[in-house]
Amino acid sequence: MTYCSGQSNIHSVCCHICSSTKVCGHDCSEENKGVELVLLSIARCVAILFFIHPFLKLNKLGSTFLVVIGGVFTVSCLISCFVFSINLAALLSGDFTELNKALPFYFLLMDITNAGLLAQFALSSSTQEEVHENIAQGMSIIGPTITLDTIVKTLVIGVGTLSGVRRLEELCRFACMSAVINYFMFMLFFPACLALILELSRDQDEGRPVWYFSTLSRILQQEEEQKPNPVLQRVKLIMSAGLLLVHAHSRYPVLIAGRALQQASKSALADFPSQPSNWDLYMQKFGSAEQMVLVTLACTIAILYHYFISHEDLSEHLAAANSSPSRRPPNYRNNLTSQTVPTNFNEGLNRNQELIRVTTSQAVHSVSFKVGGEDIEDKKAIKTMDRMIQTENSCWIDSEKEISSKEPRSIEECREILKSEVGGAGLIDDEVIMLAEKKIIPIHALETVLKNPRRGVFLRRKLISKLSKQGTVFDSLPYLNYNYKMVMGSCCENVIGYVPIPAGIAGPLLLDDELLYIPMATTEGCLVASTNRGCRALTLSGGVRSTLLSDGMTRAPVVRLPTEREAGMIKLWLEESKNFEILKSAFDSTSRFARLQAIEVQTAGPLAFLRFKATTGDAMGMNMLSKGVDVAMNKLCDIFPNVKVLSLSGNYCTDKKPAAVNWIRGRGKEIVCGAQIPAKVVKEVLKTDVHSLVNLNITKNYIGSAMAGSVGGFNSQAANIVTAIYLATGQDPAQNVTSSNCITQLEEAGPEGKDLYICCTMPSIEVGTVGGGTFLSAQSSCLELLGVKGSCDESPGKNAAKLARIVCATVLAGELSLLAALVEGHLVRSHMTHNRSSTNVQSTTSPRPSESLPIKESQST
Repeated sequence: MTYCSGQSNIHSVCCHICSSTKVCGHDCSEENKGVELVLLSIARCVAILFFIHPFLKLNKLGSTFLVVIGGVFTVSCLISCFVFSINLAALLSGDFTELNKALPFYFLLMDITNAGLLAQFALSSSTQEEVHENIAQGMSIIGPTITLDTIVKTLVIGVGTLSGVRRLEELCRFACMSAVINYFMFMLFFPACLALILELSRDQDEGRPVWYFSTLSRILQQEEEQKPNPVLQRVKLIMSAGLLLVHAHSRYPVLIAGRALQQASKSALADFPSQPSNWDLYMQKFGSAEQMVLVTLACTIAILYHYFISHEDLSEHLAAANSSPSRRPPNYRNNLTSQTVPTNFNEGLNRNQELIRVTTSQAVHSVSFKVGGEDIEDKKAIKTMDRMIQTENSCWIDSEKEISSKEPRSIEECREILKSEVGGAGLIDDEVIMLAEKKIIPIHALETVLKNPRRGVFLRRKLISKLSKQGTVFDSLPYLNYNYKMVMGSCCENVIGYVPIPAGIAGPLLLDDELLYIPMATTEGCLVASTNRGCRALTLSGGVRSTLLSDGMTRAPVVRLPTEREAGMIKLWLEESKNFEILKSAFDSTSRFARLQAIEVQTAGPLAFLRFKATTGDAMGMNMLSKGVDVAMNKLCDIFPNVKVLSLSGNYCTDKKPAAVNWIRGRGKEIVCGAQIPAKVVKEVLKTDVHSLVNLNITKNYIGSAMAGSVGGFNSQAANIVTAIYLATGQDPAQNVTSSNCITQLEEAGPEGKDLYICCTMPSIEVGTVGGGTFLSAQSSCLELLGVKGSCDESPGKNAAKLARIVCATVLAGELSLLAALVEGHLVRSHMTHNRSSTNVQSTTSPRPSESLPIKESQST
């Protein structure tokens, strides 16, 4: 290629010498400028049309990432070609004006199709680890073919450099240069750039990268099966060998003549007049007719695509997806933000003017389109969109089999499909519902049978609506845009959607010299606002101090022995340390984190209740403790064969029930928090005085709770705060029964007794930062906000203990603010303002018939 550029320099010099000295026989007459202008304009128009064709094909595949990656490859190749060409032309004193005329060749030789094919290999990776393997596999398939094609293209185009026509030779040399540069860009730069782009795109959707497009794997498999024609490959090899001989035979004498010509032309070049600047020539041609034709063509294509082609392609794409699974990704419905699926699309359209957005998950950009009202008056468009929001006709299918049947097949056919490799994914919605009604498919196993959790949830909603004869019962219960794979087997069964709960933020709260914002999920008005006021008062007073007094989850199995005497002997045997170590060794062997601390035994006749207490790291620990207790009890039964385990839980734990044993002996984390608040803060922030707060706490929280016979309820609203934080952070909401045990103490403090000392003691806070609902995305983000997400590798249990401290400190803030509101009578006024708005009253209260009659009469008059 360098040699071709050198030849360009020789012939350029030759023509200049011929035109001035007339010393050679070359025909250097000036070309017909008009014909050249027309031909170049046509070439550029064809190049533009040829250039956009691969992008339209990539766009029809349904992945915007393919189009973006194709654009990145195009821009990179263009920049590389121009930079390399300009530098080479400057180095060899070539003609810069030929670069402008060689531009169509750059577009024509751009291999966007193979770049898109390699991108499809990468985007079919379901994990980040598969990206490199799939790119390597794609290069092994595409590499040999593109290498041979580049050699053939270069040799064929290189024939033009032997034509003797100076302008054609220049253009062909630049075209050869473009082909080779594109080849090296594809083989070296593009794979690395592609891997880097996907590596930086780490957003997840249902545990997979946002760019994952499963249907591409089927397309690629079909393309892999279509192996190159061996006859064509052999023809290319033979043609390459022949062209090499032609080039070798033609260029060897030209090289010798070129060297002699360079020596002869040195003196002539010294007298050659200077040429005008190339930049001046470009500025003169900027407003030429040629440029106007190109601008007009580009604008026409843009308008045509924006107003016509894009909408036609969209309809064709949706229609094709209805009959072919390879045209629609299985998570396509996840891109619809509509929360209800009407039984009839036209009815839903007239009722809601439904807005449907198709979102491409990128770092910054999003693409959307609107369907509703005047946009889809055409019946064909309505029919197409109806297919899009329904799950019928295989839009959920992940297999290669195409299902185009619109009518449900017979039960026998459906049974055969269900038993095949395709399984439930090969059935349309009506067929699945039919089999579920016949008890062939269990309703609780729809997600497993269909191999698609979201589709299983959708069809369960549809089935329950049909069985309950309430078609719109789930219209206000959302189910889209949720990762049900994380819910299955962990959080909920027979899922029909999710219930959104408003989440607020309180704070900042200064706890142990750390500022924290507390997430709270609740439907009770004023709760977050009141807690926020308490946080402000505590932070202005220097913050809250917290102490972890004990840490240990409990589980208490109940066993029966033949006599009460033997039950007592078991109690005495376990109180000996060496015997305790036997069970502790068995218990500790079940987990890396569970460590048995103590076993407390209470007997009732022949029954014995063994209350195991153990640390469980950052997990709340019920499952961990149950596993360890089961192994320890087996060990005890081996030692005492007369022991009969009645239940792994004998209610002496005690879990999710009010019990004095938890209040006295503790369960989970025992935390105490305290703070001293200056009188100024009490007056300016809480709008009350210290003496009134202390008196109210004694009257309400001590005497009032004692009169009610409360166990662990010597507080104002600890359960409110505990439950709100539990819902926000993925804890078990039912454990607020035990965790809300709290005693609130208020005393006058300071040198003159004008300050306020407040303290909350909570002996049984049951929390964890791993397991349960803590790994759900929303709850996990709240834990991350508090700085306690996941487990602490350096000190297991530290994150869970910190979360317990935060719960107790927030309860302290809520207690302080509520007591102040009760003293000043603010409670009723705030709740009447925020909890009983006129909108709520009007929407929930139905007028009596006698009251509605005068209204109708007044309206008619």
